[in-house]
Amino acid sequence: MLNASKTKLFVAAFIFCSSLSAFAQPAYPSKPINFIVPYGAGGGADSRSRQIAQGMSLLLKQPIVVENKAGAGGNIGTEFIARAPADGYVIGMGNFAPLAVNKTLFGNLRYDPESDLTPIVLIEKGPLVLSVNPSSSFKTVQDIVSAAKAKPGALTFASGGIGGSHQLSGELFKQSTDIDMIHVPYKSGSAGLMDLMAGNVNMMFDQMYSAMPSIKSGKLRPIAITSEKRSPLLPDVPSFAEVGLPKVKVLNWQGLVAPKGTPKAIIEKLNAAANEVLKDPKLRALMLEQGNEIGGGSPEEFSALIKAESAKWSVVVKTANIKPE
Repeated sequence: MLNASKTKLFVAAFIFCSSLSAFAQPAYPSKPINFIVPYGAGGGADSRSRQIAQGMSLLLKQPIVVENKAGAGGNIGTEFIARAPADGYVIGMGNFAPLAVNKTLFGNLRYDPESDLTPIVLIEKGPLVLSVNPSSSFKTVQDIVSAAKAKPGALTFASGGIGGSHQLSGELFKQSTDIDMIHVPYKSGSAGLMDLMAGNVNMMFDQMYSAMPSIKSGKLRPIAITSEKRSPLLPDVPSFAEVGLPKVKVLNWQGLVAPKGTPKAIIEKLNAAANEVLKDPKLRALMLEQGNEIGGGSPEEFSALIKAESAKWSVVVKTANIKPE
């Protein structure tokens, strides 16, 4: 009886102490949060990350420190997030390539986007625009398809590097129309655009925010965009869906992610803060001015997008036999 009594006292004391310990835990966040960007400073992902981090910092009442960890197509920074403690104090920007493309492209990632990361919220989606040199005879998508079918392998399309959204858009276009074109990779998207404007390549899929200045100045002619509908920035330019190619839909997206195992309550708090930041009129105006679609929503919705995109681009990469540089 004495042992049973001691056991009961021990269990009661343990429960009491555990309750005190839980009660004593400081509310999240109680210290600065590290925000990892898997790309270099000054780029689109970096700029948007800093805008989001600043807004969330004000709402969460803690500093959010942005740190760039670039390299390997976004893999280095994304792996760092995946390997961090799952306590909510390391989060980061999860991008199109490292979350949905690189697993198939590289084949030997040291992280798994699905099993090592937890989606928080989608931030934005940005379509690409297919453009040609203004002196080109191509004025419609059908013009390009007809020319490519007439002379297989004669047309060229530029990109900012192997495996990026520029090339993937071109490969998806090829596969959807059963045409043969030559991919010409450059060291950057801007280098590809420069050669397009110089007339050295036939066409290029590029991010709208990057292509728009040249389109507005008449240095590029837009042919079609990869969003489902027309963009308000280019009301006279059809979407690929409009011209009978609904499968040529490409949205270069990014959103917040955390290490797998991060408590659900923390994910929900970060999700709520990010959704609130996305309501900011100035930020919304900036996103729309760049031709992007504003994100938001639940972690589950972002997770579903990642899974769908991973399945889609896995097929494109394998079919085109794309190999990393």
